[in-house]
Amino acid sequence: MERETHEESGDFAPESPLLGRGNPDFPGKSSSATACVLLSTFVAVSGSYVFGSAIGYSSPAQSGIIDDLNLSVAEYSWFGSILTIGAMIGGAMSGQIADKLGRRSTMAFAEVFCIVGWATISFAKVAGWLDAGRFLVGYGMGVISFVVPVYIAEITPKDLRGGFTTVHQLVICFGVSITYLIGSFVGWRILAAAGLVPCLVQLIGLSFIPESPRWLAKVGKWGDFEIALQRLRGEFADISSESDEIKGYTEALDRLPKGSMLDLFQRRYAGSVIVGVGLMVLQQFGGVNGVSFYASSIFISAGFSSSLGMIAMVLVQIPMTILGVILTDKSGRRPLLLVSATGTCIGCLLVGTSFFLQGLMLLKETTPFLALLGVLMYTGSFSLGMGGIPWVIMSEIFPIHMKGSAGSLVTVVSWLGSWIVSFAFNFLMNWNSSGTFFIFAAFCGFTVIFVAKLVPETKGRTLEEIQSSMNSVSL
Repeated sequence: MERETHEESGDFAPESPLLGRGNPDFPGKSSSATACVLLSTFVAVSGSYVFGSAIGYSSPAQSGIIDDLNLSVAEYSWFGSILTIGAMIGGAMSGQIADKLGRRSTMAFAEVFCIVGWATISFAKVAGWLDAGRFLVGYGMGVISFVVPVYIAEITPKDLRGGFTTVHQLVICFGVSITYLIGSFVGWRILAAAGLVPCLVQLIGLSFIPESPRWLAKVGKWGDFEIALQRLRGEFADISSESDEIKGYTEALDRLPKGSMLDLFQRRYAGSVIVGVGLMVLQQFGGVNGVSFYASSIFISAGFSSSLGMIAMVLVQIPMTILGVILTDKSGRRPLLLVSATGTCIGCLLVGTSFFLQGLMLLKETTPFLALLGVLMYTGSFSLGMGGIPWVIMSEIFPIHMKGSAGSLVTVVSWLGSWIVSFAFNFLMNWNSSGTFFIFAAFCGFTVIFVAKLVPETKGRTLEEIQSSMNSVSL
């Protein structure tokens, strides 16, 4: 598809036969981030913080919940993993909801579920209510995981698209890290109540930001489209060229049939589906949610202080994620993915080796620090690329008329993998701690091969160019 996903992020190739050459001064104007773009991104990624706080919650809350509600390992594993079941359902519905309600209303819709969920957890007296609250948060999180990066991609210029979209992962990292820190000082009920704050920030903030102009054009709200585009580009910016391009492009899109989930499995979309789904499967089966959900128990099992270990994770995660945001539009997606996957593989090997040596009763003084080093290398490497870039690529490779179906498919696959890993992790650790991390290392190693062979570099390329190289579709 050569031009279809252009609507989504404002990328329009000057040589496009559909759109014409346009204003040569336009690219320079579109590359600046106005105050409205910055505010809109901030409000959108408040949802990303909710995502991160939900992921980070189960680790610091584990001992308190188990003690207070007398839960077994299996019951707590269910509590930890039911988040991802809710996210799978939310993810399956996210594309269609975002297409029907709009990006902004979809974020508000998701936050209602998150607010009810956090409140339910905070006041839960029995495991059933605890699980219900966790499920509701997961549902909202599943919707957020799709709509936030898509909204950001649609309002930002092409040369800022990668960095701005990766901010989604940066704020997820902040959410995880700050939840770890707060959880070291407060009980699990207060920690759940704290999860309400970013939900309310986004819900209130949504009334101050514009809807995606691309979505407004798609549904034919041309007056609102002009207003939203002007706000995003600046009060005195000349939007006539961009507006004409979007209108012409939208008219062409109207001639395309609406894509269904089954249409994704046509041969012409095979490249996009393999890359999008493959990256999400490998991201999850590399063990990220096992490490994120149960970091404290990993450190305890390794003989290291859980509180010190989690603080160390925070000190590594945040700067590495910031570095990834900076480098995404500079070094490119592929190099960061390759370095990131290699680092996660080495990190898993180090943790696995630590547990293996413990089983042999060797190097007792060294193995806890080896496990710490491995977890930190894994966390830092994942934050650098594998955490955010798969979502950036997902927002770039699918045609606009397939976006809802493709986004739902990829999001469901991601959360299905997350549920499998998060539910099985404690059982795997009881079975064989070293083997668990060696399995994760194998998936991380395969990721390096997958990226090297199949994932295209999308840095600096218009979405039309990406689509032309990956999908044999034309308007």
